[in-house]
Amino acid sequence: MIRFLNSLSRTVEPFQPLDPAGKVVKMYTCGPTVYSFAHIGNFRTYLFEDLLQRHLEARGYTVNRVMNITDVDDKTIRNSSAANIPLAEFTKKFKTAFFEDMHTLRIKDADSYPAATDPENIAEMIAMIDFLIKKEIAYQAEDGSVYFRINRFADYGHLAHLDLDELRPSGRIQSDEYEKESLGDFALWKAWDAADGPVGWDSPWGRGRPGWHIECSAMATRILGPQIDIHCGGVDNLFPHHEAEIAQSESCTGKKFVRFWLHSAHLLVEGQKMSKSLGNFFTIRDLIDRGFTGREIRYALLRVNYRLQLNFTFDGMVEARQSLLRLDEWIQRLRDLAADEPPDMGYAPAVSDSFFAALDDDLNISAALAELFKQIRTTNQLMDANELRPGQATALLQWWENVNQVLQIHSDEEVIPTEVQDLLNQRATARTSRDWQSSDSLRQKIAEFGWTVKDTKDGQKITKTVK
Repeated sequence: MIRFLNSLSRTVEPFQPLDPAGKVVKMYTCGPTVYSFAHIGNFRTYLFEDLLQRHLEARGYTVNRVMNITDVDDKTIRNSSAANIPLAEFTKKFKTAFFEDMHTLRIKDADSYPAATDPENIAEMIAMIDFLIKKEIAYQAEDGSVYFRINRFADYGHLAHLDLDELRPSGRIQSDEYEKESLGDFALWKAWDAADGPVGWDSPWGRGRPGWHIECSAMATRILGPQIDIHCGGVDNLFPHHEAEIAQSESCTGKKFVRFWLHSAHLLVEGQKMSKSLGNFFTIRDLIDRGFTGREIRYALLRVNYRLQLNFTFDGMVEARQSLLRLDEWIQRLRDLAADEPPDMGYAPAVSDSFFAALDDDLNISAALAELFKQIRTTNQLMDANELRPGQATALLQWWENVNQVLQIHSDEEVIPTEVQDLLNQRATARTSRDWQSSDSLRQKIAEFGWTVKDTKDGQKITKTVK
């Protein structure tokens, strides 16, 4: 039985989808705001969501996942205006970069990527706001904007476990960029002002644009329906964004919006909050430029449970590389032993469910990876002692393929440049001749091409150098 810690109840609950047949899972994940390149903290969340989807699928579910693209808000308008580039053209660059980075990290595509500015989504937002105004749950203020009355939704604050009666009133909040302590009626529709420039849509309340919160409610319910099985996002979105989504959606539909809320914890960099001013702000592209691969970044950001803070370090990136090298060496040993032998499916370790059982427990990735490396350690010992048979090796490779359907950390199998391969061959000859001086000299020449050589009992192993 799969179990998740539900942010709404703050308890671990057994998971069962709304689907009467129990097979289809409706899942909504908050996507990027495309005003800049997404950073590694964003991708830590997207990777946890990818792990979640892949594990559900491994357990036999069909996942219908929607991830929104926020392409209109205060930041996108401000940055496009500063760059003197039309909003759509400005955000297109970062949308493209986002999808490139997602593919670099082997994150599975969602079934739908609705953008806030899509005409059908704007129409849905306007319809929802109109309904809320007619129910007197929302109102148009003197500034022309439309606001949601939080005192008209009795459950407001339940997700964040706040007592509405104890909230310090602070007036209406017009900005999308909330501080956590800034509580009060929130904007559903923001009246046009000069700072918006050409950005705006006509509505019954005048020209303007949607507030951030209504965008997700409209896109989620339009595509997935009034009720969703799982809604994910970073813990920083829990309040007020997800709280507002519940209030808006349930006020419109009269139904429980989301059954399971899953939130990933913050990412730190070298023990500190990530900040451009501290010089510890990194995008996926920054790490690629330093010589790391998407596979290594994926592993480093994935290996800590989503509910725990992840402290990103470059030492940790090197550790990730070493762990993956250990995995690669194990797989190659199994392949060499297995040859074309059919699998021995009676070999108990090859049919073990312990890896997946660990993920059943609120995606306990640390325990799951411990099961993987326990398998590696045990079977390496057996191969060292010549006690593992070819059919057992074949069966273990099949077990690995099933595990990797979830992890997606298979080797990139980088193409080694011809000139580097020639140097490797020369170095192998030098070592065979015990010409250590030439061996060291050739190692240095290989390093100048950006590759690092490691000598193992199975021969030379080569990897791209970390910059």
